[in-house]
Amino acid sequence: MQNDKLILDDIYDHESNLADHVWLTQPTGGGAVTTYTWGEVMDQARRMASHLESHGVTHGDRVAILSKNCAHFLMAELAIWMAGGTTVAIFPTETADTIRYVLGHSEPKLLFVGKLDTWEQQASAVPAGLPCIAFPLAPDSAKKAHPGWDEVVRAATPIGGKPGRRGEDIAMIMYTSGSTGTPKGVMHRFDRITACTHGMLDYVRDSIGAHEEIRVLSYLPLAHVFERAWLECAIGFREGKSRIFFAESLDTFVADLQRARPTLFISVPRLWLKFQQGVLAKVPEKKLNTLLSIPLVSGLIRRKILRGLGLDSVKHAASGSAPIPAAVIEWYQRLGLNLIEGYGMTEDFAYSCTSRNDKKAPGYVGVAMPGVELKISDEGEILIKSPGQFVGYYKQPEVTAESFTEDGFFKTGDLGEIRADGLVKITGRKKELFKTGKGKYVTPAPIENKINTCPVVELSLVSGVGREAPCAIVLLSETIRPKVNDPAVRAEIEQTLAKHLAEVNATLPDYEKLKMIVIAREPWTMENGLLTPTMKIKRAKIEQSLDAQVDGWYASGKRVVWA
Repeated sequence: MQNDKLILDDIYDHESNLADHVWLTQPTGGGAVTTYTWGEVMDQARRMASHLESHGVTHGDRVAILSKNCAHFLMAELAIWMAGGTTVAIFPTETADTIRYVLGHSEPKLLFVGKLDTWEQQASAVPAGLPCIAFPLAPDSAKKAHPGWDEVVRAATPIGGKPGRRGEDIAMIMYTSGSTGTPKGVMHRFDRITACTHGMLDYVRDSIGAHEEIRVLSYLPLAHVFERAWLECAIGFREGKSRIFFAESLDTFVADLQRARPTLFISVPRLWLKFQQGVLAKVPEKKLNTLLSIPLVSGLIRRKILRGLGLDSVKHAASGSAPIPAAVIEWYQRLGLNLIEGYGMTEDFAYSCTSRNDKKAPGYVGVAMPGVELKISDEGEILIKSPGQFVGYYKQPEVTAESFTEDGFFKTGDLGEIRADGLVKITGRKKELFKTGKGKYVTPAPIENKINTCPVVELSLVSGVGREAPCAIVLLSETIRPKVNDPAVRAEIEQTLAKHLAEVNATLPDYEKLKMIVIAREPWTMENGLLTPTMKIKRAKIEQSLDAQVDGWYASGKRVVWA
């Protein structure tokens, strides 16, 4: 995986060889879109790089981006790199407190303000005197307060030549979204990023075909390692001939998908579950199973469902970020969608494990990517060496040192197993283990995976530290939540969950059997701080928000409890 060329050299090649290739498609509202060729992208990035240099940005200086996914995010990153800087991207849904922390910790020379839903609440986090530039899709208040991208690039002279970077230069600092604690700044070098993009692109080509057009929809946060590594750097910057479409909003998501008709689609378990529940709300599972068993009808039904989801052109689909129930993978595979699971983390640039057509099984995250070494510690923790290994946590050398074994393996914090054929299974998070009052350790993730197969459940959390037995707290599916005031619906939900509880408990050892299922009253969202930007549950915050009610749940003796 060694190569003298770095990712910026690939980008300059695309500028020369693919100048007229339409690369980015950006929705601008009301069904309208703006497209950008490689030539147009690089002209704007070069002009912005020149402007950054005029602001004193030089080798190693940090420049921050606070924005939802959009074409100008990629242009800004290219400009930062060409000016010699290091990108610090902040999740667009972060609170003002977190934004204030990241900006204070990273000390950027400038901030790009982009497409945002809650800028009015976030703006107070920007230090006085920090120069800002507003993307074209930034909120109106940001565009009134700060110079706009378009006016800046019009006035700037493009930076010339092929500004180079050294392999050991820090390309980006990625602040972990974190389900607990203060975010840490993960530093990534240009040479390691480049090495990963070679392996990633080889994998994509093996999966969808050497000549198939790579079309993707960018909607998972670009501040997160997966979207940044696989979509922006590998499929975008490295491949060049790809087409990247951006999503406009949740309301237009299906239309955005249908516009893009992606050949590669990656998502998180929550979205795969939502898609499935949306289908089953229209066609009950029993009826769907019957239709899929009829030879003359099954193909038509599969195509109709996938076309309705905007996934009919997908050659390869994957799930990551959190565990997905094996039954959900099997359900999509029955529809003809080649859905597999992968595994990566911020600290190795999302270059860990992934399933292959000849190495996959529901419930497993695949095998080690080329160049990756894996082993299991005596405590059952997955340890990893990856070509994408991070340099360290920014300004935290002690924490960095604690994160590695003496022989240089990164301590992932994930518990797992490696099968004889190399397939890896994630069995839980080390820090999520808890003891019940019986003194036995419970691993929540495998139990939550079983609970999440229930059609009325969107997300679940298994808890019960020091209690007589664990319990599960569930968030009802989006299609069910609006109906819960109907007594008949509530009774049906209780019956469904009680039955599912019995089925799950029948598969568990005595010390893990659940006392009850508790139905959460309020949704868990990024906005109320109970989900991370990548839709993982913030376990401690959810438990804290419900702590006052726990004694009453256990005292009630009920199998299904409404919080």
